[in-house]
Amino acid sequence: MLNRNYSNTHLWKPALVAAAVLPDCLPEERFKYASVLLDAGENIRALSEYLGHADPGFTLRTYTHLMPNSQDRARKAIDAAFGPAAEDEGGDGAVPVAV
Repeated sequence: MLNRNYSNTHLWKPALVAAAVLPDCLPEERFKYASVLLDAGENIRALSEYLGHADPGFTLRTYTHLMPNSQDRARKAIDAAFGPAAEDEGGDGAVPVAV
């Protein structure tokens, strides 16, 4: 039997590097690689696979501070789908809630 850590480090990662799927890099370069992909909108599961992590949760815990602001992304997604929210008649900037 092969140990998972041995397989990832000595077999799988070198194969990914040789196939140009994963850069052969120092930890700083690996961090930059992850941050560039996250900034471009790559999902955490795919990034986890690219980095050779067995668990996407580990990737999320390691790189979560690099995630773009989710409030801005959510707002943009809703605006793109439904258009900007109409201002309410009260003028206080609150968006009316549909019931």
